[in-house]
Amino acid sequence: MAQTQTSGIEASTPADDRPTGPEGTGGGVGQQLVQALRGNIRQYGMLVALALIVLLFQIWTGGTLLKPLNVTNLIQQNSYILILAIGMMIVIIAGHIDLSVGSLAAFIGAAAAVMMVKHQVPWPVALVTALLIGAVAGAWQGFWIAYVGIPSFIVTLAGMLLFRGGTQILLQGQSVAPFPRGFQKISSGFMPEVGPYTDYHNLTLLLGIGVLAIAVLQEVRGRRQAAAFGLELLPLGFFLAKLAAITAAVTVFTLLLASYHGFPVVLLILGVLLVGFGYLMRNSILGRHTYAIGGNEPAARLSGVKSKRVVFLAFVNMGVLAALAGLVFAARLNAGTPQAGINFELEAIAAAFIGGASAAGGVGTVLGAIIGGLVLGVLNNGMSLVGIGTDYQQVIKGLVLLAAVGFDVYNKRKVGS
Repeated sequence: MAQTQTSGIEASTPADDRPTGPEGTGGGVGQQLVQALRGNIRQYGMLVALALIVLLFQIWTGGTLLKPLNVTNLIQQNSYILILAIGMMIVIIAGHIDLSVGSLAAFIGAAAAVMMVKHQVPWPVALVTALLIGAVAGAWQGFWIAYVGIPSFIVTLAGMLLFRGGTQILLQGQSVAPFPRGFQKISSGFMPEVGPYTDYHNLTLLLGIGVLAIAVLQEVRGRRQAAAFGLELLPLGFFLAKLAAITAAVTVFTLLLASYHGFPVVLLILGVLLVGFGYLMRNSILGRHTYAIGGNEPAARLSGVKSKRVVFLAFVNMGVLAALAGLVFAARLNAGTPQAGINFELEAIAAAFIGGASAAGGVGTVLGAIIGGLVLGVLNNGMSLVGIGTDYQQVIKGLVLLAAVGFDVYNKRKVGS
């Protein structure tokens, strides 16, 4: 009915598997490797590209890219784009687009600033209120798109103008600051220090060990489930190499953060969103219906999928995530500013497509959106460190986006032939 296999490394489905036996022993090692790469090229392609980009700039910057301070800055600087990319990926999977997220993020930041600074509203109350405003804004746009039938491009273009104008009205053309310290920690805070003094942040080390254990267990569990259903498995050697790569990546990342101030609060927020929405899109009925609508909406409707409700909820969710991104950005700046959110929608859309989304809908993963956003973030950070001007940075990012979409089109044609 629809394409439920997506890019990223979140899951594999029968559509991507070519059985060669329970341990993938059909043919020689070379043939197994070729089959594994062909079956998972969309799954691992951008992850390999991200690793190569990191390696390139690590060498080019003389090791500056992966210094603990720079890694922390990289996370905090790109957190709001990654949040937007998650919501944008879901909207694109459903076969739509949202051009208003940057302006909505700015509007929410302005509303929060007015509440906290001018009216002394406690920051937790202002935060919850801002998220509710984002949900209402998403519901407003979702109503016109899902139930009235106006194309999402038109509705969200109108929303972009509406929310940008609303931001100017709320702030009267001036920045509003400062915010309470508790609110600022949403973007710039870290996990607290616990335990005896060491050279590393103890809580971060414990969290890293937990994440590694869960990741390895999930991989082993997925392999056992695939074997139980008779699906193709990676050869044992390749599977062990994959586990080793995961272990190395999580260990290095944890040690980098633990040697500075530990896990940033915003990284914990991103982790919760990644796990929550990843599970939602993989395992829930709503997630499967979203893929079905994006892959073939008429067939989905004939199968009983309530397509209008699913699209409506996708835009409500996008509104909430845009509000969260606006709050994170405002907390980082410590001000509500009229210029906030400019080009955020373009960055989020680019992250989604680089991360494996298809313009036709029905394809993509939450993890893919995160990977796409990190590709852009590392490119921005690395090019700035080596002194490449912003004009050339735009050219390079445009070429990367074009290459990612071209790669997707090439794969589809190859599969179709």
